[in-house]
Amino acid sequence: MQLRYRYRLYPTSVQRAALVRAFGCARVVFNDALAARRDAHRTGLGFLSDAQLSARLTASKKTPERAWLAEVSAVVLQQALADLCAAYRNFLASTAGQRKGPKFGAPQFRSRKDRIQAIRFTRNARFKITAGRKLRLPGIGEVAVRWSRPLPSEPSSVTVIKDAAGRFFASFVVETDTATDAARFPGSGAELGIDLGLAHFAVLSDGRKITSPRFLRRAEKKLKHAQRAMSRKQEHSANREKARANLARAHAKAADARLDFHHKLSTALIRETQAVAVEDLAVKGLARTRLAKSVHDAGWAAFLGMLEYKARRYGRAFTRIGRFEPTSQVCSTCGARDGPKPLHVRTWSCPACGTIHDRDINAAKNILALGRRERLNACRDGVRPPREVATVSEAGTRRSAA
Repeated sequence: MQLRYRYRLYPTSVQRAALVRAFGCARVVFNDALAARRDAHRTGLGFLSDAQLSARLTASKKTPERAWLAEVSAVVLQQALADLCAAYRNFLASTAGQRKGPKFGAPQFRSRKDRIQAIRFTRNARFKITAGRKLRLPGIGEVAVRWSRPLPSEPSSVTVIKDAAGRFFASFVVETDTATDAARFPGSGAELGIDLGLAHFAVLSDGRKITSPRFLRRAEKKLKHAQRAMSRKQEHSANREKARANLARAHAKAADARLDFHHKLSTALIRETQAVAVEDLAVKGLARTRLAKSVHDAGWAAFLGMLEYKARRYGRAFTRIGRFEPTSQVCSTCGARDGPKPLHVRTWSCPACGTIHDRDINAAKNILALGRRERLNACRDGVRPPREVATVSEAGTRRSAA
């Protein structure tokens, strides 16, 4: 299984300048190739192939206008072309209806004012982790890395990222061993249903309730002051850029705290259970309501994504049930449906069996039951018997109906 491991980088001032130069060269190559394809389409020359774009890049480095592209690693420039080609493939497949999920738009030009910049080095670039635990990058040098955890295997590529707060990160692509991962988390017979919410971040089918940390709400006062300080600075001034970086660091602090909370909670849940069932929430729809800020603050989609890939990594079962299942309307004890209830109703009594339910815990139990049903009765290859043509000896079959 391929995963990404991200670490903080601490480049020197000289290395920062070299990285910024590499970001700029990759951006220029991407924009030149995009402009070439648009011009070819506009003039009726057809779609330029990936090989033609690569040949144009090689030729452009020999011209006086683009000679400075040779100052950075050629792998960085080729990967910028690969990003453009992948963006076009996604766009064309999405337009043709061959790609699931939301529609992909046409590739757009990159700007030097983009808050996030990135370049990628593959094995061909011969990047290396030195004996002194530094990351050696071609054209950059040996960059100090904060190794928060060991890499499980030799990385196949590394992406150097600069975020809006001015921080640098190295994102390694590594291959994990399935047997080693399975040995880390021994098998467990426990099953768990999870109901996500805003009052509590998660309510579990065993009765536990995980309090929502609300990182964005807690940081609102500091963010408000940082936003106001930036708004008072003159446009395009150095002071405004300092204020913008200060605001970005405040946002990054809240986002990092949320990410840490998601990772720790998802790992703990996967470690102690063998099967997890969750509800397929319409996060995009909820983010357009009056609860939008709270929905974004919770980060449900990121948390469910972590649960899914960690379940696959450690051999756990992960099930998403339909978002239209009436989990809050059905009694988890007898199965009687009592109809919809307003959000302020947190407890209710089943009219059929008299059981008093906590709304969220009852929903989590129903999610677990539906997930177990989906897991045991899922229609997979070999489950249903193959269709056979009825023989003529069967009653009601005419000999002419062959």
